[in-house]
Amino acid sequence: MAVPEITFCRRCGHAVEQRVPPMEDRPRAVCPHCGYIDYVNPINVVGTVPVWHDDDGGPPRILLCRRAIEPRRGYWTLPAGFLEVGETAAEGAERETREEAGARVELDGLFAVLDAVHVRQVHLFYRARLLDLDLAPGPETIENALVGLDEIPWRDLAFRSVRRVLEDWVADHRRGSFEIHTGSVDRSR
Repeated sequence: MAVPEITFCRRCGHAVEQRVPPMEDRPRAVCPHCGYIDYVNPINVVGTVPVWHDDDGGPPRILLCRRAIEPRRGYWTLPAGFLEVGETAAEGAERETREEAGARVELDGLFAVLDAVHVRQVHLFYRARLLDLDLAPGPETIENALVGLDEIPWRDLAFRSVRRVLEDWVADHRRGSFEIHTGSVDRSR
């Protein structure tokens, strides 16, 4: 994917030049006036796989959110969003779960790290246990749903990374052992 074109220096406002700086291996936006080099790096997306376990020992249910915003408005997703400056990845995942689903969770550890190079992102998902069912969808969510493993709306999932995370979670649950999953998702998957 092409790097976004940067035309002006964010420090001094002067027009930048695309060139390979010393000790670098690729073109960057370099300001000939103040020397600032503008690096374009991937954005971190953080989220959870929030799960509810009934007290009676029934099968787990996963909390999904139907998106109220583009991209993929009306499709189902896991609660996730952009990591903010000043928070850890885990804090961001908990915050996004509260904002999008109105859900309180306890994290059970990192579950997946997926490169989404085509959109310049890295997706980090945590396993999470819902603390209660007092859910209140936020403004980015049309509705929440707790779905059983056989009720996941596979055809109506918003993103390839969400599909991948859910497939891995279901497989790990059925195997009875969870691990950390890594990999990448691209446009074709």
